[in-house]
Amino acid sequence: MFNTLISVAELQSLIASGRPVALFDCSFDLADPAAADRLFAEAHLPSAQQAHLDRDLSAHAGDARESGGRHPLPTRATFAQWIGAHGVGPDTQVVVYERSGANFCGRLWWMLKWLGHEAVAVLDGGLAAWQAAGGAIERGPAARPVPRRFEAGEARARLVCTEAVARDLGRPTQTLIDARAPARFRGEVEPLDPVAGHIPGALNRPFTENFTPDGRFKPAEQLRAEWTALLGLRSAPTIVHHCGSGVSAIPNLLAMEIAGFPRTALYAGSWSEWCNTPGLPVARG
Repeated sequence: MFNTLISVAELQSLIASGRPVALFDCSFDLADPAAADRLFAEAHLPSAQQAHLDRDLSAHAGDARESGGRHPLPTRATFAQWIGAHGVGPDTQVVVYERSGANFCGRLWWMLKWLGHEAVAVLDGGLAAWQAAGGAIERGPAARPVPRRFEAGEARARLVCTEAVARDLGRPTQTLIDARAPARFRGEVEPLDPVAGHIPGALNRPFTENFTPDGRFKPAEQLRAEWTALLGLRSAPTIVHHCGSGVSAIPNLLAMEIAGFPRTALYAGSWSEWCNTPGLPVARG
């Protein structure tokens, strides 16, 4: 079972083995959400399904939801129905990827853990690594999958709400880590949300710092050293990751897991929910 990363060579061997595998292309552009469909049609791994951040991995207006913010989580029941309809069963090894890196596909990786499905891994280096290794690609719409019955199990990922973050603000039992770019963290710019700044006391670790220039995750030993330097005496069980809308925080969470730390928590509402909740403090600088 692959539950963090999978390399191109490992994926090729897995597919050749005949084991149940489901591939999901999560390529996305926050500035142009409609581009995701075009990117998928231009090139994707053979037999891959598309997982669109807005359409498939977020709750819609009027839907029940598990978090707030710009990309609210759907209910576990709603997502379980979607993932089963796309060919995933309890014995399926899921592999998620995007063009390069793991900003958007990490969302699907985490959501499956949240449903209790551990057999999900990120293709390290994404589509770019697959093509560089000579892997075949398909174009056009996704093949229609055979639906499977998927039932949500005990959550294997911890979701933290705004009320809990606010309650534990400033306590040693909570370490907040913000994955946004430094200028957004400091409140110098804010292109997406109505208020600039960050949650008081949060540390800043931009999610991009987990990757090498070719879009792969840094080696585990290097990640371990960098995260240890950031955390100091703070322990993994206290960590709550967040970002703008709960998406780009997940590469930080995954990087810590690759580095050998225990799984940490996610505040999915993140800054977009925090800054829109009346009465909550804002820090800048």
